[in-house]
Amino acid sequence: MRLIAAVVVVPLFGLSLMAQASDTEKGKKVFTQDAQPACSVCHTLADAGSTGDIGPNLDELKPSREVVVNAVTGGVGIMPAFEESLSAEQIQAVAAYVATVTGGDK
Repeated sequence: MRLIAAVVVVPLFGLSLMAQASDTEKGKKVFTQDAQPACSVCHTLADAGSTGDIGPNLDELKPSREVVVNAVTGGVGIMPAFEESLSAEQIQAVAAYVATVTGGDK
């Protein structure tokens, strides 16, 4: 019985890690390319190789997913709202990406 559980759980765990990596890549693409203007133009984020200084340094801010979703959806200060130009899936992906690579989800 334990062998059966291991045979089922291990592949699912592997799929979960692959899905997480895929989501991170999707979020990075939104951050660097899909959003217009790209998030990388205004924000510093080491993982994305961006050094923007208009918006906050995300490596220092370490925002949670919820904070990123709210900021991207509705805008903050001079940052525009992206709710009409990005899909809900893209917003969730970029929020997960930023929170994950900055440690904001810890």
